[in-house]
Amino acid sequence: MSIYDELNEMQRDAVFHTEGPLLILAGAGSGKTRVLTYRAACLIEEKGVNPYHIMAITFTNKAAGEMRERIDRMVGFGSESIWVSTFHSTCARILRRYIDRIGYDTNFTIYDGDDQKSVMKEICKRLKIDTKIYKEKSYLNAISSAKDELISPEEFARRAAGDYAEEKRAEVYREYQKELQKNNALDFDDLLVKTVELFRQEAEVLRNYQERFRYIMVDEYQDTNTAQFELIRILADKYRNLCVVGDDDQSIYKFRGANIRNILSFEEVYPDAKVVRLEQNYRSTQNILTAANSVIAHNTERKKKRLWTDRGDGEKISFEQLNTGHEEGDFVARDIQRKVREGKARYGDCAILYRTNAQSRLFEERFLIENIPYKIIGGINFYSRREIKDLLAYLKTIDNGRDDLSVRRIINVPKRGIGITTVNRVQEYALEQGMSFYDALCEADTIASVGKAAAKIRPFVNFIQTMRSKAGYLGISQLIRDIIEETGYVEELEAEKTEEAKERIENIDEFINKAVDYEESSDDPTLNGFLEEVALVADIDNLQEGTDYVALMTLHSAKGLEFPNVYLAGMEDGVFPSYMTIVSEDPMDIEEERRLCYVGITRAMSDLTITCARQRMSRGDVQYNKVSRFVKEIPAELFHGKNIEPPKAKPEAARQSFRQKGSKVNPIFSTRNAYLSSHKSQSFPSVNTKASSLEYKSGDRVRHMKFGEGTVMQIVEGGRDFEVTVDFDKVGTKKMFAAFAKLKKV
Repeated sequence: MSIYDELNEMQRDAVFHTEGPLLILAGAGSGKTRVLTYRAACLIEEKGVNPYHIMAITFTNKAAGEMRERIDRMVGFGSESIWVSTFHSTCARILRRYIDRIGYDTNFTIYDGDDQKSVMKEICKRLKIDTKIYKEKSYLNAISSAKDELISPEEFARRAAGDYAEEKRAEVYREYQKELQKNNALDFDDLLVKTVELFRQEAEVLRNYQERFRYIMVDEYQDTNTAQFELIRILADKYRNLCVVGDDDQSIYKFRGANIRNILSFEEVYPDAKVVRLEQNYRSTQNILTAANSVIAHNTERKKKRLWTDRGDGEKISFEQLNTGHEEGDFVARDIQRKVREGKARYGDCAILYRTNAQSRLFEERFLIENIPYKIIGGINFYSRREIKDLLAYLKTIDNGRDDLSVRRIINVPKRGIGITTVNRVQEYALEQGMSFYDALCEADTIASVGKAAAKIRPFVNFIQTMRSKAGYLGISQLIRDIIEETGYVEELEAEKTEEAKERIENIDEFINKAVDYEESSDDPTLNGFLEEVALVADIDNLQEGTDYVALMTLHSAKGLEFPNVYLAGMEDGVFPSYMTIVSEDPMDIEEERRLCYVGITRAMSDLTITCARQRMSRGDVQYNKVSRFVKEIPAELFHGKNIEPPKAKPEAARQSFRQKGSKVNPIFSTRNAYLSSHKSQSFPSVNTKASSLEYKSGDRVRHMKFGEGTVMQIVEGGRDFEVTVDFDKVGTKKMFAAFAKLKKV
């Protein structure tokens, strides 16, 4: 019996086609890694190819390591000569030998993220750029995007002509590259760019590597950017034995520079390419695959394929629409406990997938109450995230200035020009006088060693004192908002214009939701009580020994993984797909979100549960969301007889329901065991909008800067502000405070 008999018909077709360009469209769970491994064996054993002439390239060291291990195990002797590597490692090896041909020394340094920030900080200082307005990270992000597309500083400058902001970026890009070359350094993007540059300029070097790599295989081809595409195209140009493996339906990294056109246009670049579709899935049941097929079929920019399995139909999909996000967390926790109790699953068989990192909080808190072991995959626990710890440090300093650790954490966050030398001198004074670090800051004017730096400390102390006075009459959520506004914390993040900054802002919004939850669930909400509750949630050791824990992760982190039981949470328009995607003018944005949904569905092996909430907190305000359009794209017969869109509650009735039913899941901690308290609304003195200042009334058409146009349905006077309910044309009904909504009458 041949080893190739283990392959299905299409897998064998891909393995045995060794000459000329080959596109393998490998659907989720279709065994693509197995195909690549067998193909390497076939080239050596059946076709007599010298292993030295084979290259297998992928994205991560982990993936490259797994591929190397499989090839070594199957091929045996000679497999060490196969070049198995990541894109960046491949380029680094090539440049170590030949980069001197294009103006660098071969002992160049590779700069990491911190090195890049240091260089950019120096360039901004040299060019007199105000980094409070134009953040270093935003420039680095723009430069990285340009390099992904092989756009040089000169080309960038040509395209920027006439646009002041772009011209400034072009100047920064030019100076950044000059500085790197002066330091004989490359950043990670340069590894690709400079290798392409080397091949284009040095024909002899290119010929050497074309001879070396006569058979090239590229994994996860849908995730390649323009620079990676060009690198592979040039290398394969002589022998054209290029095999690329990927799934356009799982292209979800546009924000990292991935260009889906690379895989969609492969046949245009190589008209003689053979295309093999791997559609047999070895992971999931047919009901799950049919759901995934039905959703992704709504995309227009894709290669048609339809996943199938011989595992049988399996269980139908469960769908639960809860009233609130809290009830959603409660349902998932109880459902997992039921499955474990009945012996249907272990904790480790279950995964909760969500669109954004901020969504983990409600599940984390509920799991702590239920003693469910869990782990955040690809991220860190909510209360351990940097931005949350920063805001907690502000609140702790306002509540208790004796917490030196908290004061030191935020004295220069955001930057106030207070250096480490000044901080150390204040600390020395505090130790000498036997006082807290904050009390020493209050006396900075009298500390001789601090000198002129006291002028930078004074505004910080004044700010904390002002916030302390506000804490006496403001609600906690409003106090957090004031801290954010006065410090410019979110404003700085917005200026970075990076995906990381966007996620951090979402986490901050969720922290405000937590504060509102606490205010509404406590009979006597206090800042000290809030900090105590958060501390008990954050400090409980929720991870038990072993690997039997529920996995919590974003959909992006879930790619490549599989679980017997998957919960797709927050499946609402406005959450997934996001508001920004819904209102985007680019139809490709919604297609990428749909691909992300497809990835989520196909992580499930046997059991898929989809959950959503009729109303959900967003930045402290209640929002009413429709069931996600992606859920509606799944045929009704695949569900357990659920009505996908129950009648929507009226805004006031839904609001009352939120306050009553939220009591099931809002913890007030006293020990590790938590008890639940009934909701009670807390009113605070009005600090925002007055009725006379509203330029609109019920029935008027208004415009929101994010949600677009809509009709005002209701205006209710609240303790802090006027709560305005608007039915937006594109995103449905939203309730928000007038001061923050900044609605304009149309």
